[in-house]
Amino acid sequence: MTQNRKVAAIVLAAGKGTRMKSDLPKVMMPLCGKPMIRHIINTLESMHVDKIIPVISPDGALIAKEVAPYETALQEKQLGTGHAAICARSKLCGFEGDILVMFGDHPVITKETLKKALRKKQEGYSVVVLGFHPKDALRYGRLIMNGDELVKIVEYKDASDEEKAINFCNSGVMVFDSDTMFDILSSISNENAAGEYYLTDAVAIARRRGLKCGAIECDPDELSGANTQEELAALEKYHRPQ
Repeated sequence: MTQNRKVAAIVLAAGKGTRMKSDLPKVMMPLCGKPMIRHIINTLESMHVDKIIPVISPDGALIAKEVAPYETALQEKQLGTGHAAICARSKLCGFEGDILVMFGDHPVITKETLKKALRKKQEGYSVVVLGFHPKDALRYGRLIMNGDELVKIVEYKDASDEEKAINFCNSGVMVFDSDTMFDILSSISNENAAGEYYLTDAVAIARRRGLKCGAIECDPDELSGANTQEELAALEKYHRPQ
């Protein structure tokens, strides 16, 4: 992979997807005839990623079957994205390299984009975030930059008017260094309105420890997720070969 460094990928796939109005887990919803998570697995396989760990909920048997033979990690309770990522820790004992954290409902992200993030990581960053400039920033979290360095990720509801005017937004896809990732994640607090552990807090924690964080810009269409049938239909239109 990048400079012969090993790469692992944690795929967060424990979401229920109630807004899909389907009994299927969200990541099992079909896109161009295949479950969304299968598109991601295929992309990671095409990159020859060394380890793939999907994180599933206790009722994720369908997902576990779909991603086999890859071993899944279990998130017993949905306590936020930071908590979901740390649930994969035991599956990565002894792993040394770069760790991608991505979402099972982002099925059209390309290997070129993921490789771009991994290359950025090699420039001396401990954390790299994939960002994008949407047509309408709506309520996305904002990436606050200082030159080439990512200072923090601020959620829309917590952003000042000045920060809301920034339209460089957080996709949720991140790259970590195995040496520091789980130490950072274990320091994330759930002292917020939702009582959840947010992956986005990793940037502030890393910077407090003197670690360098960065971001790269990607195609907004590629970083689109699907939470509703309408969004899934839009992804299908984007993804289907012309």
